[in-house]
Amino acid sequence: MTSHTDAHNVSFNFVPRAYRPAKPREFGLTEVRAPYYSTFGTRHLSDVLEVAGQWVDGIKWAGGSFALLPPEQVRAFSDIAHEHGAYVSSGGWLETVLRYGEEAVDHYLAEAKNSGFDVIEISTGFITVPTSGLLRLIDKVTAAGLKAKPELGIQFGSGGDSSVAELAAEGAKDVGDLISRAQRALDAGASIIMIESEGITENVAEWNTAAAASIINGLGLENVMFEAADPPVFEWYIKNYGNEVNLFVDHSQVLQLEGLRQNIWGNKSTWGRVINPRFA
Repeated sequence: MTSHTDAHNVSFNFVPRAYRPAKPREFGLTEVRAPYYSTFGTRHLSDVLEVAGQWVDGIKWAGGSFALLPPEQVRAFSDIAHEHGAYVSSGGWLETVLRYGEEAVDHYLAEAKNSGFDVIEISTGFITVPTSGLLRLIDKVTAAGLKAKPELGIQFGSGGDSSVAELAAEGAKDVGDLISRAQRALDAGASIIMIESEGITENVAEWNTAAAASIINGLGLENVMFEAADPPVFEWYIKNYGNEVNLFVDHSQVLQLEGLRQNIWGNKSTWGRVINPRFA
């Protein structure tokens, strides 16, 4: 295994590791959560990115948490992310804005652009949106000069703090429908599809690994990003699909995930097994 560390500023670079391209990457993306479950500010974000910024491709605001901060703080987060070559994504708050009509959506997109956002997540976990409506939202987001990232799942009610019992009562949706909607979204200009973890690896009695496989095989690994903010989950994805899988994790997990991606550490199941050769 060749070292492939010339593209990165790392210590102990004589130790070979699995190939990882330099940023901006088109695969093997790591998106991390902005303040939500963990409250932190710009100094903490600067520390995280100064230490691990070469492994962070994007920062995602979850649950509309940016709407609880002063505008100058939101903009400061964007500026710091951009300084370190990371994009800024909104998370799925468009669901909330949609309840107040088209004017509110236009205002939301304009303020997101002015706040330094690069990506708008279009989530449908709590609302029922037909595919035609999803495609119109993608058009509206891209027309505003932003990238559209639909978030799709097989569990209605996903994306919030619902209990296992509440989600089980809702029942799961067909994975084929997700793949069909996602492909039409990609054809309409969506940059990538975020896959909700509920119903697959979160809030389920048993992981639905068949659903993950169907999504990857149906859409292509490079076109999807999986929620995986739990170490056993992101390890499973790396072990089964290699280090080019796109994952969303908590900001505290960047180095643990990257250690798996580069094959410098792991546990009994993954230690020494993650290989991604590049040949001259």
